[in-house]
Amino acid sequence: MQQIYTYGNYLKEKFGTKVYKVGINISGFTCPNIDGTVAKGGCTFCENDSFSASTNEVQELKGFHLNLDSKTNPYLDKQLEQLSIQFNAISKLQMSEYGAQKFIVYFQSFTNTYAPFETLKALYEKALSFPNVVGLSIGTRSDSITNETLEYLAELAKKTEIWIEFGIQSVFDETLEKINRGHDSANVKEWILKSKKAGLNVCGHLIFGLPGEDEAMMLETAKQAYEWGIDSVKYHPLYVVKRTALANEFTRGEFTPISEEEYLTVLLKALQMKPQKMSVQRITAGINNDSLLAPAWCKDKNIQIKNINKALKPLGLKY
Repeated sequence: MQQIYTYGNYLKEKFGTKVYKVGINISGFTCPNIDGTVAKGGCTFCENDSFSASTNEVQELKGFHLNLDSKTNPYLDKQLEQLSIQFNAISKLQMSEYGAQKFIVYFQSFTNTYAPFETLKALYEKALSFPNVVGLSIGTRSDSITNETLEYLAELAKKTEIWIEFGIQSVFDETLEKINRGHDSANVKEWILKSKKAGLNVCGHLIFGLPGEDEAMMLETAKQAYEWGIDSVKYHPLYVVKRTALANEFTRGEFTPISEEEYLTVLLKALQMKPQKMSVQRITAGINNDSLLAPAWCKDKNIQIKNINKALKPLGLKY
């Protein structure tokens, strides 16, 4: 049985030990699709309050938001403090529970290049200064990064592990318009190619089950993303959570979520198309709380993984 090449495999090969991602949520970061720069309301599947500052350690930052045109950042010291608090808490837990020795700081929530360059530089360098940190992974959107930031990250990548994660979602512009994405597929392709040319590692996020998409469209998205040269991939089924535009569509009967059988079919085909040395960072997704409206099969990730491995077995593969 051959194991699918995972991001964990890649990191262990490179650093000689398991490397743990430390997910960070910095208050003040938002999205151009929420603040009105390119659209309003966010993507239809996004619950905008999911990463509210009220869940963070720095309460006074609630309501404060940065963007690419922000001239000053009066709360940078607070953000740096928040970064330290989160990293220390999570890394200590990973060390005590799993014996973790090395870490990648993952700027995870919202759009983590959507701020003034000096703010980004201060946060990234602070993160790289923490003990046993071997690199950064930065989640962002292709319409929210500047050439200045890309050049800076390329310089960092010469001496440390730098990943940039782009939400591709779909290569079909009609789909991106339906989900209120705020940019087209050409924009994603442009910045993935720029990032690769600059020497960065790129992870692409793909969503299967988007409104109006059939299996052929989902596989075309995977095919094109692979051709763009991404180094790693995250596969997500589209699920519906409360307090989203998609939830309203679902309630009105205008959206039918992808079934587990359909997801497994397209996932297996996408995995078979994938270049062998392209790592997989996520093979499914879900949420185990009462905010999930549908589909019910996205509630328990352990069962999802079990069913994925059951489907992979006849192909001689396992995750």
